[in-house]
Amino acid sequence: MKRIGLLTSGGDAPGMNAAIRAVVRSGIYFGMEVYGIERGYAGLIEDNVTPMEMRSVSNIVQCGGTKLRTARCMEMLTVEGQKRAVDTLEKHGIEGLVVIGGDGSFRGAKVLSEQYGVPTIGIPGTIDNDLEYTDYTLGFDTAVNTCLDIINKLRDTMTSHERVSVVEVMGRHCGDIALYSGIASGAEIIVVPEIAFNMDEIVSRINRSRANGKHSNIIVIAEGVMTAEEFARQLQSFTLHSVRPTCIGHVQRGGSPSMMDRMLAAQFGNKAVRLLNDGIGNRVVGIRDNKIIDMDIIEAVSMKKTFNYELYETLQMISM
Repeated sequence: MKRIGLLTSGGDAPGMNAAIRAVVRSGIYFGMEVYGIERGYAGLIEDNVTPMEMRSVSNIVQCGGTKLRTARCMEMLTVEGQKRAVDTLEKHGIEGLVVIGGDGSFRGAKVLSEQYGVPTIGIPGTIDNDLEYTDYTLGFDTAVNTCLDIINKLRDTMTSHERVSVVEVMGRHCGDIALYSGIASGAEIIVVPEIAFNMDEIVSRINRSRANGKHSNIIVIAEGVMTAEEFARQLQSFTLHSVRPTCIGHVQRGGSPSMMDRMLAAQFGNKAVRLLNDGIGNRVVGIRDNKIIDMDIIEAVSMKKTFNYELYETLQMISM
């Protein structure tokens, strides 16, 4: 394979630039020409394609966001859009494609592989950590650390005023950001889409913690359950303690990637290019049991995400 393409799709995630760098430089190492496709599948359909050189990816490993930019693309769901995407690849002689993104991005890659015979490799880039086949997705660690920093600061002021803080983090269908940031920050309560909550039980936990000498409480809630403001209103009607909501919002997606995300980016990007160099496509790369793995893309996108109930039980035991 002599010429490959690269795009980032869906929501941006810290580490995408580091992955772009790894793909470009690994491709050049193997004697390939690497073409960057701007704005994801939208750019592929619109022919926003540019050759990338060694210096094209200088000084981006530490940067958040994505140099290639990203966009949602409903047109990629249509046969006409898919054919235009394939036409662009053929026009530039691109023989294989690396897609950095989440579940929706992988489904687009699956279509290109399965229906049009384009060898594709998917790199999991999403802060939600909502792909079952891999233990961690690119950007998740940085996002959790961003939440952790903010929750630590909120704890200071909530303790000073003896308040309850309801902190909303991202995660529409997957509660991993809430779970991991909640445990790491010492939150008393987490509320996630995977587990129904009981307000009476939450109030009881708050009361027990206050009886044990605590002066504040942190509740981390995933956005897929409800907003922090709505939850805080409901909780305030059950308790005399002052309740304050905070929505962390899109700041979770930005910022310089952590060491873990930079390492994953380097390994994911290099593995993707190695697979294409060996003539292998229609795969996704990931990490499982601390080993870099690859899997059939069709199998990967069909796997349903499972929730780590053991970690959730750990929180229940240690957050008194």
